[in-house]
This record gives sequence, structure tokens and C-alpha cells, in this order.
Amino acid sequence: MAKRSNGSKLGRAIVAVVALSLSGCMAAIPSVDVTRFFNGPTVPKAGAIAIAPADPRDAGSLEFRTAANAVSAALTRTGFAVVDEKATNAAFQAVVEVRRETVEPSRERRSPVSVGVGGSTGSYGSGVGVGLGIDLSGKPKPVVTTQLRVQIRKAGDNQAVWEGRAETSAKQGSPAAQPGIAAGKLADALFRQYPGESGKTVTVQ
Repeated sequence: MAKRSNGSKLGRAIVAVVALSLSGCMAAIPSVDVTRFFNGPTVPKAGAIAIAPADPRDAGSLEFRTAANAVSAALTRTGFAVVDEKATNAAFQAVVEVRRETVEPSRERRSPVSVGVGGSTGSYGSGVGVGLGIDLSGKPKPVVTTQLRVQIRKAGDNQAVWEGRAETSAKQGSPAAQPGIAAGKLADALFRQYPGESGKTVTVQ
């Protein structure tokens, strides 16, 4: 009987440790603030689309390629057919811009951004509550803020028909601050329930 009791206690302890670990991992995943703008009747829901950098000089950078891959996967899930940038059959173009900034704990970050599509204009600030973690040494860690902006344009006349921005922050050195992980999470949040609600900022977990 004693052996069964000890085994039962050990099993309960293991379950408790696993549950605590999982809850800790979930809490460590930062949320994403998403804002989108578009003119309802003109929003494309499918079609061939090419991905290009907002700044042509970034075309060969690893940071852009990482973001482009994440946006490509999100667009494919949405229903678009992603084609090569030089393809002649693209009906639309997704212009991608990614920014990363490391913010020291002593700094206050402010970066207002304005976007407008099809006559609808919106302005918004960063609006992100940055949580500062304290390590064992008591020194606050810097926070890495990553922002992804995507504008969908008609290939023919280059007219913008949809634009969105997604932003998240994570402590420097954490998995969530890695460029690949951050880009994937931002792209997924940006195109979740596409096209979204124009002019409204939502928080996506």
C-alpha cells in the first residue's frame, strides 16, 4: 500500500509540474496589436499576388526574406496564390515592410503612424503596453519591438486596396523576440479573419 501511495503522489507531482510549465509558456507568448484599413468593396479575397519590399534596397536582406516568407504563408492560408515577384500573371502585389527596435528600460517609446487606403484615412500611435521583465540580477531587460506592415496593391495601377500593421514586443533574448518567430506570429495575426474590421485596433493572442 505504501508503494502505491508514493507512486500516486509522484504522478500528481509530475502532472502539476507539467501544467505549471505549460502555463508559463503560454504566459510568455506576447500578444499582437493589429490595425487594418481598407475600402470594403475593393478588398480582394483571392488571386495571384507577388510579394515585394517597401524599399527595393531591402530585397536581398535576411530580415525582409524572413518577413516575406511569413507573409507568403499567411496569404496562402487566406486564399491568395503567391507568385514570384517578376511573374507577369500577378493581379496584386503585397508590399512588405518590417521594423525592429530594441528599447532600453529607461526610454519611453513613441512612434505615431498614419495609413490610408481608398479614401479612408486613419492615424494611430504604437499603443503597445511594454512589459519590462526583471531577471535574477535585478536589472531590467531591454524590449525588442517588431512591427510588420503590409499593403496590398493592384498590379495594374498600383492602387492600394488594403493595408495593415501588426506589432508585438518581447524581452530581448526570449524566443518570442527571434526574427523568425516574431515574423510568423505577426503575419498570422495580421491576416487572421482577413480582411478584418477597417480602422479598428484589435489585440490578438
